[in-house]
Amino acid sequence: MTRRSAYLNARLLDPASGLDVRGGLLAVDGKIADFGPRVFADGVPGGVDVVVDCEGLCLAPGLVDMRVQIGEPGAEEKETIPTASRAAAAGGITSLVCLPGTEPPIDDVSTLEFIARRAREAKLVKIFVAPAVTRGLEGRQLTEMGLLAEEGAVAFTDGHQAVADAAVMARALNYAKVFDKPIMQHPEEPSLSAGGQMNAGERATRLGLKGINRLAEVMMIERDLRLVELTGGRYHAAHLSTGAAVEAIRAAKRRGLPVTCDTAPPYFALTEVDVGDYRTFAKLSPPLRGEMDRRAIVEGLADGTIDAVASDHRPHDQDSKRVPFDQAAAGGVGLETLLPLVLELHHKGTLTLLDALALVTHRPAAILGMEAGRMRVGAPADLVLFDPDVPWKIEERALRSKSKNTPFDKRPTQGRAVRTVVDGRTVFLHGH
Repeated sequence: MTRRSAYLNARLLDPASGLDVRGGLLAVDGKIADFGPRVFADGVPGGVDVVVDCEGLCLAPGLVDMRVQIGEPGAEEKETIPTASRAAAAGGITSLVCLPGTEPPIDDVSTLEFIARRAREAKLVKIFVAPAVTRGLEGRQLTEMGLLAEEGAVAFTDGHQAVADAAVMARALNYAKVFDKPIMQHPEEPSLSAGGQMNAGERATRLGLKGINRLAEVMMIERDLRLVELTGGRYHAAHLSTGAAVEAIRAAKRRGLPVTCDTAPPYFALTEVDVGDYRTFAKLSPPLRGEMDRRAIVEGLADGTIDAVASDHRPHDQDSKRVPFDQAAAGGVGLETLLPLVLELHHKGTLTLLDALALVTHRPAAILGMEAGRMRVGAPADLVLFDPDVPWKIEERALRSKSKNTPFDKRPTQGRAVRTVVDGRTVFLHGH
């Protein structure tokens, strides 16, 4: 039975095409059938099942989050697929990419299929998988990339661990190239970062914490770029946090290497000052850096060196965070705060609204070869309706994630999702 949904009085935004007009959108059986300034200009025709008056708010492609850690399987006390899906929907995210750091790791077809089945059962957002580069995330033996690619893997990564062995990384880049999949690296030289608790410098010294040198990031990236030159494989550097790393990627792109990168909101919105007096919610990996690095990340976003922004969602239960800083787990939740923090780049004049949205829609989707993040006829009706200006404060206790470890607790923000639509179905409605 045909199902039609009409969205009226919207500010239609599509970063991929540069569209920014007042108009309407028609979805038929979960696909975009028509949109533009003339759609419903003469009123809604008969046969429409659902009519949504957008009241001038922004209607855009649903967000694509390319780096999300979910606890299931093995650490369901931190996050499950249903709780992560609800949090993502509340943040305007319609597609997310699950990292392999589960127990057991996502390093074979059966575990990948388990994630896919659980996502179908949740019936909320679309969950894709970036399975492990190496078996058991041990950094030695490659996974069966060919089989995993056939089952829908969008990239390969060892998650929050670097592929430290250069020979293993070279083989991975060569192998993944056959399937046109990127290797997504956590760029941190392990011997330089081992045992580190926060960014190395005066503040770490004052707090009596072992520091992680900024060089650990760029050294790994520069090594990997040599391997990209050697192999021609696609390489993606995750969550850049330093100016030196941005410059290395910028230079690689000038040389025409097949290289992309992302960052996460903490690295353009916070600094090591936010660690305060041992605030464990601000213990992240990579660690929060200094103000000059934060500015360099913003500059990299402004000039297009940084291709995407991911939430880097990494949930931890209270037992993992409410302990002394040097014992606390690294990472923060971010699904529900991704949109407002990316909108900060617009509100502060760093990026246009379309350019800010591009970082979390078609650009990450293009890196991973996903059919998402674009508003076009025939595409899935995966949409977010959001108010770009509404003020609100991030509150740890109000988050839908099972874990509440946000480094942005009590931060005032502007902009939030009002309605999230996946394949034409409303999966989130603010206030309901």
